[in-house]
This record gives sequence, C-alpha cells and structure tokens, in this order.
Amino acid sequence: MMKYFKASLVSTFMGLGLAFVVGYYYAGTLSGGFQALFIATILAVLEVSLSFDNAIVNALVLKDMTPLWRHRFLTWGMVVAVFGMRLVFPLLIVSVVAMIDPWSALALATFKPDEYAALMTSAHLGVSAFGGSFLLMVTLRYFYDETKDVHWIAAIEKPLVYLGKIDAIEIGLTLLTLMILSYFVPDDPRKLTFLLSGLAGLIVFVAVDGLSGWLELSQESMKDLHKASAGMFVYLEVLDASFSFDGVIGAFAITHNLFIIMIGLSIGAFFVRSLTIMFVEKETLTKFLYLEHGAFYAIGCLAMIMLLSPFIHIPEWVTGLLGGMVILIAFYWSIRFPHPPARVRHRESSPTQK
Repeated sequence: MMKYFKASLVSTFMGLGLAFVVGYYYAGTLSGGFQALFIATILAVLEVSLSFDNAIVNALVLKDMTPLWRHRFLTWGMVVAVFGMRLVFPLLIVSVVAMIDPWSALALATFKPDEYAALMTSAHLGVSAFGGSFLLMVTLRYFYDETKDVHWIAAIEKPLVYLGKIDAIEIGLTLLTLMILSYFVPDDPRKLTFLLSGLAGLIVFVAVDGLSGWLELSQESMKDLHKASAGMFVYLEVLDASFSFDGVIGAFAITHNLFIIMIGLSIGAFFVRSLTIMFVEKETLTKFLYLEHGAFYAIGCLAMIMLLSPFIHIPEWVTGLLGGMVILIAFYWSIRFPHPPARVRHRESSPTQK
C-alpha cells in the first residue's frame, strides 16, 4: 500500500519544511516557523477529510478513462489542483473584488495578508453559491438516475430513481433550492450575487455534462475513447475545483498567510490523488458496494452546507467529520452486506450521464 503514498509522503516532508521556512520568514523566530508547520499540518488533514468523497468520485470516473488521460489527470490535474486552485484562484478572486491586477493581489498577499484575507473572505457568498449548486447537481444527477438499480438506503433512493424519469428534474430542484434560500439573504446586492453565482454553478455543470455526453456519443475507435476521456477530464477538474472552493476560503479562518494555506492544502491534495489511484487499481468501489453511495451522500451534505453558509456558519472540521462519518458507515455496510438485494448495475458512462 505504501507505493501509492510515496509521492504524498515526499510532498509532505517538503511542504512542511517549506511551511517552516515561510513561518520563520514572516515571524523571524523559530516558534513562528513551528507554528506555521503546525497550521500547514492542520490544513492538510482538513483537506483530506473534506475531499475523501472527492477521491471516491474521481476513482469512479477515472476507471473509465484511457490510460493516457488517466495519466494526464494525475499529472496535469495535480498542477491545476496545487497551483491553479490553491494559488491562482484566490489571487483572481481578490483581483476581481479589489479591481486590481493579479500581481498587485500577490503583493497584497505577501505584504498585507490581513487586508488580502478580508478581501478573500468577502467573496465567500458568491463562491459558496457557485460550488454548492454545482455539487448539488452532481448529487441529484446520481440519485435521480433511472438506470440506478443498487440502493443503499432503499426507502430514499428507490423513489428518487422513479422520479428520475422526469426530464431535467435535477435542474428544477436546484433552481427551486436557490430561489428558496435567496429569500433569506438579507440585502438586495447580496441576494443578486447569491442567485447569479448559484445559476453560474448550475450552468457550468450543464455545460460540462453536455460536453461529456457529446464526446461519449461515439466510442468506436481509440480516438473516440480519447475524446470521451477528455470530457471526463474536464468534468473531474471542475468537480475538484468545486470541492476546493470551500476549503480555500475556509482556510483563511485559520491563517491569513496565502503561502501557508497553499502548502497545507496542496499536501492534502497529493494524498487525495494517492487515494484516487489506490481506489482505481485495487477496484475498491467494486469490492465495497455502498462506498460510492456514501460518497454522494457526503457530497450532498457538503453542497447544502455551502449553500447555507451565508446564514449558518459550520466549521470546516464539522463538515469534514460529517462527510467522513457517512463514508465510514457506507464502508461498514459494504462489509456487512456485500451482496445487494437487486442486480449489480453495469454502467458504461461516467456518473454525470443518465
């Protein structure tokens, strides 16, 4: 098993060493360095706990990709996850909010971290609405799938499968959720931000889902398989981004230092990739039948927590613990009841497709 985590362990030692250097640079003391090392460790643990369900869904899609695109996801995708979502994305948010260029945002993060953090957290409403609506669509698309014939909690899932025969029911429910929650947003500018950001998340899901479906229409040759895999690659990158939104912004509640945040969350991202590879190669989702269900229940919880975050503050550790408990229960249930009451489904398409 250690072979799957070699790169993660190397990145951990390098990252924690770098975190110590950053902390020492800003504080000028050894205690400051050790404090930064501790914060980076906490952020890494939180990232893994928040993204464990992400690793399961990644594995579910990744097993249907060609080896070439699987390798690209684990290499190119890692670069996007580490530098794109943990460094470039926060800088772009601050650039838009403060109406400054990215270089000025980087200078602000370097020399005025408190001011930078205030600008970053001010965008929490829009980012949470976008990520929440996207992840809600991911969850609803899974449970309203009329071809789904293995159920963990049958009393909930069987009626949803039946209702899945209604076209675009997921879109309707997501729009209804956004409309209801928008009534509780206190003032008009924030209400508009919430609605527009939520709609943007829904539109991005539909666009990515449509692209994946179009690329999967024909798979008669290796070229077609590569096209389908490219669609799955885009889907996974957007999914990863949605998962990281809440973690990136929530990390500013722990520290205002962008570089320590990037280091800590990146260490966690490496472990999530290692878990994904292990799940694929060991066929974990085939051996533990309800683990997949648990992951999508956890994603649904995360989606609603993100959408409710403008009204209710839920600490990141609670979110991670909730998702982890759901997946652990699903894991236990898979061991205790390894054979489903209905036939095991065989799906050729990615989980984004009905």
